[in-house]
Amino acid sequence: MQHPYADRPDWAFWARAVAAVPPPAVDPVVSMPFRIGPRDPVATAGSCFAQHLARHLRRSGFTPLRAEGHGDPRPEGDALFSARYGNIYTARQLVQLVDEAYGLRRPADPVWRRPDGRYVDALRPRIAPEGFATPEDALAARLPHLDAVRRVLEDCAVFVFTLGLTEAWLSEADGTAYPIAPGVVAEGGPCRFHDFSAAEVEADLAGFVGRLRDVNPAARVLLTVSPVPLVATAGDRHVLPATILSKSKLRVAAEEVSRRLPGVAYFPSYDLVTSLGPRAFDEDRRTVLPRVVNAVMAVFTRHLLAGADPPAAEAAAQPPLDGTTPPEVPAVAPSPKAPGSDAPNPGTPGPATSGPATPETDAPETDAPETDAPETNVPETDTQDDVGDPLLTVCDEELYLARPSR
Repeated sequence: MQHPYADRPDWAFWARAVAAVPPPAVDPVVSMPFRIGPRDPVATAGSCFAQHLARHLRRSGFTPLRAEGHGDPRPEGDALFSARYGNIYTARQLVQLVDEAYGLRRPADPVWRRPDGRYVDALRPRIAPEGFATPEDALAARLPHLDAVRRVLEDCAVFVFTLGLTEAWLSEADGTAYPIAPGVVAEGGPCRFHDFSAAEVEADLAGFVGRLRDVNPAARVLLTVSPVPLVATAGDRHVLPATILSKSKLRVAAEEVSRRLPGVAYFPSYDLVTSLGPRAFDEDRRTVLPRVVNAVMAVFTRHLLAGADPPAAEAAAQPPLDGTTPPEVPAVAPSPKAPGSDAPNPGTPGPATSGPATPETDAPETDAPETDAPETNVPETDTQDDVGDPLLTVCDEELYLARPSR
């Protein structure tokens, strides 16, 4: 009797698909349920991978969506994402943002006061480095932002969300999930620490997909998980197992949602980076090396960008990450391309009052920070984009998990 593994393809065997392949050339994608066409507006949100992806799409001739910040001469105006929401670390924060944009919820404590007497938007506390003179000014600035969020949701053909954290600080008043702990940048109302379970993350992701499809039925969703470790934890575990637990829950939730819901895919950027171990990171063991980002983008291009020239040779030509000479073995052949539509998604009319979002086809590069980081006892780590330019932004887990001041 033939055993059940006898006819399995090469990608099903570690020895053939991983051990025998030079690290930069490993390709773990078997199939994808859709592809991205050059005219498809792609929305990005979440954390660092989404930022890398927006740059890569633009340089590849594709269409990252820009609904806010385009043409703003101020450094913080050159949005790192499709709208100026800053890093959205948790799925709960994403769902709450959508509900707020459509008038379904109103945060009980949306404005915090800085030590210098200025005020910040607590849901995106770094978006205006000069702060606001009054709470009313901060709330007024949020209105056009929510309008831009609606345009992003209604105009996108693909929405890319990078999950970063399960640990969060929630308002005790109404459960609002904040992107930073109170006391790091500004003081707010009472908050409690919460570490989301995999089931909670899965429910929030499914809730987001449902909300997105309500206003844009044809939208597709691409999920990724950030490989950047926590800079600190507010839980009772050592930061190493806390990081592994957090990322594992995110990975499980993304897998379950992508298998259960049509038009939702998971791209294994997290799997590619973490499979390399310490070789994928800089000396701090948190900052992903530019050549590793390049290798990830090569796999992304091969399987998801319709009509792009897959840079497999470029990725394979990079020096091995362990400094040794690569063995003379062929890389695993790319999986057959999954069918998908290259046609632009017209979106669905909704309550947005402004014009359509602007594709980010000619936005200039910037190496300026999203905002100036405040002084804090948690060190801020610079990362690099896929061509080595400094990306001075508060990346995954930076400053977020600092405990509130007492």
